[in-house]
Amino acid sequence: MKHINFKNNKSLLLVLLFLVLFKGFSQQNDFHWEEKTSNGYTYKYVSNDPMQARFYTLDNGLQVILSVNQKEPRIAVNIAVRAGSNNDPKEHTGLAHYLEHILFKGTDKFGSLDWEKEAPLLQEIEELYEVYNKTTDPDKRKEIYTKIDQVSNEASKYAIAGEYDKLMTEIGSQSTNAHTWVEETVYKEDIPSNAIDKFLDIQAERFRNPVVRLFHTELEAVYEEKNRSSDNDGRKVMEKMSDALFPTHNYGQQTTIGTIEHLKNPSISAIKDYYQTYYVPNNMAIIMVGDFNPDLLIEKIDNHFSYMAAKTFDGYNPKPEKPISEPITREVFGPTAENIRIAWRTPEYNTKDARILSLISNVLSNGKAGLLDINIKQKQVLQEAYNFHMQLKDYGVFAVAGTPKEGQSLDEVKDILMGEIEKLKKGDFSSDLLAAIISNYKLQEQQALKFNNGRLSSLLSVYIKSNSNAWDEEVASLTNLSKITKEDVVRVANKYFGENYVAVYKRKGTDKSIMNVEKPPITPIETNAGKQSAFVKNIKSMKEEPIQPSWVDFKKDLQKVSYGNTELLYVHNDENQLFNMTYRFDMGEYHNAYLPLAISYFKYLSTNKYSSEELNKKLYALASNYSINVSNEETTVNFYGLNENFDELISLFEYVISNCEANENALEELKSRIFKIRKDNKSNKRNIFSGLNNYAVYGEKNPFNDVLSNEDIQNITSKKLVDLLHSLLKFKHEVSYYGPLTVKELETKLKVNHPLPKTFNSYPQKKTFKYTKQLENKVLFVDYDMVQSEIRWVRNVEQYDVSQEPMISIFNEYFGGGMGSIVFQTIRESKALAYSTYASYIIPYKKEQMFQMSAYVGSQSDKMLEAVAAMNELLNDLPEDKESFKLAKEAIKKSIQTQRITEGEPIRLYYNALKKGIDYDLRKSIYEAVDMIDFEQIKDFHNQKVANKFYTYCIVGSKDHITTEDLKKIGELRMVSLEELFGY
Repeated sequence: MKHINFKNNKSLLLVLLFLVLFKGFSQQNDFHWEEKTSNGYTYKYVSNDPMQARFYTLDNGLQVILSVNQKEPRIAVNIAVRAGSNNDPKEHTGLAHYLEHILFKGTDKFGSLDWEKEAPLLQEIEELYEVYNKTTDPDKRKEIYTKIDQVSNEASKYAIAGEYDKLMTEIGSQSTNAHTWVEETVYKEDIPSNAIDKFLDIQAERFRNPVVRLFHTELEAVYEEKNRSSDNDGRKVMEKMSDALFPTHNYGQQTTIGTIEHLKNPSISAIKDYYQTYYVPNNMAIIMVGDFNPDLLIEKIDNHFSYMAAKTFDGYNPKPEKPISEPITREVFGPTAENIRIAWRTPEYNTKDARILSLISNVLSNGKAGLLDINIKQKQVLQEAYNFHMQLKDYGVFAVAGTPKEGQSLDEVKDILMGEIEKLKKGDFSSDLLAAIISNYKLQEQQALKFNNGRLSSLLSVYIKSNSNAWDEEVASLTNLSKITKEDVVRVANKYFGENYVAVYKRKGTDKSIMNVEKPPITPIETNAGKQSAFVKNIKSMKEEPIQPSWVDFKKDLQKVSYGNTELLYVHNDENQLFNMTYRFDMGEYHNAYLPLAISYFKYLSTNKYSSEELNKKLYALASNYSINVSNEETTVNFYGLNENFDELISLFEYVISNCEANENALEELKSRIFKIRKDNKSNKRNIFSGLNNYAVYGEKNPFNDVLSNEDIQNITSKKLVDLLHSLLKFKHEVSYYGPLTVKELETKLKVNHPLPKTFNSYPQKKTFKYTKQLENKVLFVDYDMVQSEIRWVRNVEQYDVSQEPMISIFNEYFGGGMGSIVFQTIRESKALAYSTYASYIIPYKKEQMFQMSAYVGSQSDKMLEAVAAMNELLNDLPEDKESFKLAKEAIKKSIQTQRITEGEPIRLYYNALKKGIDYDLRKSIYEAVDMIDFEQIKDFHNQKVANKFYTYCIVGSKDHITTEDLKKIGELRMVSLEELFGY
């Protein structure tokens, strides 16, 4: 087997990689602003921009940023406002976030059945809130709130809850959402390319005159969001860090969700003032990436949004922060594992130092060859270590963080992390690492250019931070980064990483500062489900050119050829010189419980030719990688990189997996870290909830807790694990490939680099688990220190049957699939019982598995019984909303119409089909069946499979807030211990 001498050829490899990735790049590294006029509209663009982004500024100041990508017939959209929580009034923090929610409630033309009758009631509610937030007497506040509730209930009779969400579903939009952060509020959609006219009509109206309606129930959803943040230790660490780093700037002094005091005293008038101040065209941008004609699109956008009038306004102009002269220490308490974060304040966006700090982030950690990767992760010095660079407009934040191993203190973790910072400041790293980072950046950019959201993210970031003025610098960033020297890195590290840091200690313990928001009395509002405004009816009547769906033909779109005694699946890549290849084994943890442990051990092993450190550096320098992933029933070896590196990458893996040598110290450290992971898992709410779900589905003995005992792990030997690694490729596996090689070229290379044994080893016998039967209502409860309660309904229904998938797809979309679904509209919009809620008839990925009915509500603990009752009512009696049902069917069809299975995706689809026992594109069957299914069939399905059935209720919450008596009202109670749940 041929091996290249890495040490002697590293620079040559990097040069070759640079030339392959960007052929002719040196002739195209001139990035400057230019101007052009087309179809009567002038736009700016940056020369040699791979996105070919166009930057228009309309007469009213509205920016329009367009980038064409015809990979699929869809368009990703961000409508961005350059104002966020930084701009909140001091007395009304959280206001920008409130407003984001309000922009989903409609205007005087949609979202309302009768605006003339609704308007005076909304005015009365606004005036009541102004009195309410100035009143301090508790009894009087209750009296006013009762009146607010009464008038709100009356006003809801004229409101159409969720009409915007349903309208976007109707036009085929996906990912309808929004976010608010410190400097931005962004509204997000992903629409079919044939829906542009409808979309622009809707958005132009949406921002014309947003109406603050259904306010007190939406406010309750924000309360729930605040409570969720109180249960999130990571968010609390971020807030403490920001407060210390920015004692003056609103980055640290105002949180996006706002304070509890301000949440309790909202002002609709202040929200309206904020909208009038900042939602002006000269402070907004429409960013669209996807399949469109930019010359036609800009004219349409101009016609729709020219009504907006520019206004002058005072932006957020903070005083400069004073330098931090000495270390600042903060503490956070909570139930999750202890960790420490050390952070420095760094300079504003689009400075040379900020760009160098971005590069430094990868010098410290890049997944393979950074200082933290090599010196801490590879040597298992800490339980966990990472760093990040968060670049905002006015400042940046650079942080390193770590989690201690068993027996380590947080101060020891701090010293270890600071030791790596000192190495960085001394230049204790190779200059070759900088070239490798640039090579990997270029590879990542090539991937990001393929996808609308990748482009959209870059365009949005630059707009928010620089009003798009820095796009030339963004396009030139790889060129500029490649000019950064080791001396630059050392200079910047020494400039910013001194004793001017903030250290936040996340300790285990009760957070005594938490104040949960108490449940106010709310009368469920009228949602007017199924009713429509005249505006929406008009939108629906607009004609659009249909998009024809595209199906995968497994006989044509991929090749299946015999390779030795296995099968090779092949799809040709004619777009670039990148390849993906996978070895796929029908063997996983269920076959051998030691397999995941062996794979974890593998990353720390060396051979007689390469140390593990050299292997990582080699892979990173090649901008290529291999990885092994183990699931319950499958193992995959995945290769990714440049086609020129195919031979070296594959042969390197084959050599390492066959010749890796035991490392006793690494194994002992791995065991120690596994024991610590197990301990930490018991304090992680997400893991606990996952364990409860497995307990409900499979019973006391389930895949979650049927694991190696601590004794088994302690007694495992290096020989057992290494022997397992050495034998891996002797088990039967298929090979799949997407890349530029021809089938014959691939076969030739595989015969050299991946020779197969004459006969494969047989798989070990697979462990199986029996599904439970829900014969009565049961409650599985785990006590956890939290503000909220989390509830999941679980019922195993029946064996998988592929013919049911069309029916289930419609049921899920209609019943619990999104913001326009029955579940969301009832539990959140009408009853204000949760921030997050959904329900789904779960389709298994293998024919041997069972369908399950699952539902979820995350609510305040004092709402738990109400939330359970509300979901049970929906599970037992399916409301009929003919319009929503029609929308659900249309949403499924439009989603499938715009799906394009490209690159290596036919291979994934083929394997998914095999697991379900079919040999065709299942999407086609669903698409053709949708129109033939009516509501009565869905109703029958619901009655037979879902309604009036027994469920297991998985509940995680605090016993200080949830009583045993309340739990027993739901079903037979079982308090599950963490030992039962985790199996150790």
